[in-house]
Amino acid sequence: METYDVVVIGGGPAGITLAKMLGHVKKVAVIRPEDHSMIYCAMPYAIEGLLDGEKTLKRDELVTDAGADLLRKTAVDIDFEQKIVSFSDTSQIGYSKLVIATGATPFILPVPGSDLSGVTGFKTEEDFHRINGLLGAGLGRAVVIGAGAIGIELALALKARGTDVDLVDMADSILSNLLDQDMSEPLGEELARAGIRLHLRTKATELHGRTAVEQVSLDNGQVIRFDSHDDCTQSRADTGHGLVVFATGMKPAVSLVVDGNMKVGRDGICVNDKMETSIPDVYAVGDCVEFKSGITGEVVPGKLATNAVPMAKVLGWNLLGQARTYPGFFNGAATKIGNTFVGGTGLSEAAARKNGLDAICGHSEVTTQFPIMPEAKKMRTKLIVDPDSRKLIGAQIVSGEPVTDRLDLLTFAIQQGVTVDDLTQLSYSAQPYQSFYPAANGVVLAAEDVIAKLST
Repeated sequence: METYDVVVIGGGPAGITLAKMLGHVKKVAVIRPEDHSMIYCAMPYAIEGLLDGEKTLKRDELVTDAGADLLRKTAVDIDFEQKIVSFSDTSQIGYSKLVIATGATPFILPVPGSDLSGVTGFKTEEDFHRINGLLGAGLGRAVVIGAGAIGIELALALKARGTDVDLVDMADSILSNLLDQDMSEPLGEELARAGIRLHLRTKATELHGRTAVEQVSLDNGQVIRFDSHDDCTQSRADTGHGLVVFATGMKPAVSLVVDGNMKVGRDGICVNDKMETSIPDVYAVGDCVEFKSGITGEVVPGKLATNAVPMAKVLGWNLLGQARTYPGFFNGAATKIGNTFVGGTGLSEAAARKNGLDAICGHSEVTTQFPIMPEAKKMRTKLIVDPDSRKLIGAQIVSGEPVTDRLDLLTFAIQQGVTVDDLTQLSYSAQPYQSFYPAANGVVLAAEDVIAKLST
């Protein structure tokens, strides 16, 4: 039986990161049951046809060129005392250190009919090919349940492929985990212009069909039918093919460890800030982990690749002998709806109030270039501030141009405990093609708006 210094179960972003950090200095094995590791956030654009599906597959060389072994096997058991991982083909390997990086799987709401053909999540290569196959067969209508970033991106992709799309969410507004309603409301109009039928403040209660899904019942009494027109919309007749995609979040993939005396919480494997589990020499990183907010210290969802990679880096540095700790989730994230780019980080105003913080918010509206430039587009910024400490705890941007660079600056400000007073002193650059006028900056203006409210 072969033994490795480090065995990583999971070949996603965290597993690849650890292979790159450790593969040339330790004997490392990365275990991946799937044929490929996919670039999950690029999948909607492959569905739309903007890029070839093959381009969403990460190269195996990302692992092997780093000096690690890539084993395409399915782990079925872990003996934590003997330090042995067993596989479905009855083979085994040993380890000195074990990393659980098994990720998460789409959460399919347990409503009647959720096991019908044509009902799926959207995360894996199998999901991708299933949806693409239906599109190729003449998919007439689809229902996407969940108006978060992936749900919206997929809905727009399906619409671009000629499918009628209904988007369902129980929240009052779209992107409710990313943006407050005052920032997201105009984006609903963008979806309407794209031809997406939006159903807010409602949820699916039952899926109907004999073997394949034929109808979706909503709790407001509406019924979405795949084989004919329904009463509440004006839809073209379709081919009878139906698709329901649940984009309602992810659940941690922890079945491999739940019976092994490892401490597991509601949202995943419990780890400390060094990524150590409750079992010696066993670590966990990525979407399978439960962890805390870097702002409130409370357990929060954080199933993002942009969290998985920093967690893996903290672990990698520690395994190399450098003491590092992970501060928690800040959950900076972004998406694009039509011609509008949006992003949010930290706590929303709604989340802050839910956590007992009487947040003060500041707003600004500038343009992405000098207003006199022919391609200048509107950019709105919202800052969320704790009035007691005056620290920035959240930010949101809606813009006609990409927002991630500005959003990352604001995430770093939150991480560093920057106050709204500090933000008013931000030293910024200006250039006609790249910014608003030199006399003003969107972040500074929003910070000044907060200070004006704190002074009243």
